[in-house]
Amino acid sequence: MPKINWIKIFDTKILQAADFVRGLEISGKRLCIVKDGEKFFATQFYCPHAGAVLADGWCKEQRLICPYHRYEYDLKTGRGAPGQGDYIDLYPTEVREDGLYVGLPEPGFLKKIFRF
Repeated sequence: MPKINWIKIFDTKILQAADFVRGLEISGKRLCIVKDGEKFFATQFYCPHAGAVLADGWCKEQRLICPYHRYEYDLKTGRGAPGQGDYIDLYPTEVREDGLYVGLPEPGFLKKIFRF
């Protein structure tokens, strides 16, 4: 299991914000951040189907909708809609006293596991 680095991405005022889907670059990694009600999700930046920027899409019933071809991804599991046969990477989020954090794997953890 890789070590997770927790990185603060927003202050607490984001908790009061309206729902959104937006892109963010943190520690050299691009992410798509979704606020749906009181829940936050962090996903990979690009759609695996055709490379669209997922942050240009929208959220509907905790499913992230790609803006190009309307592919849908479950924000709890990362799985595409039935018949799509694909998925997106998800990253843990955590609301803390001082804001919202996202958990990213420690850089180079695959090199440690597979000894590249």
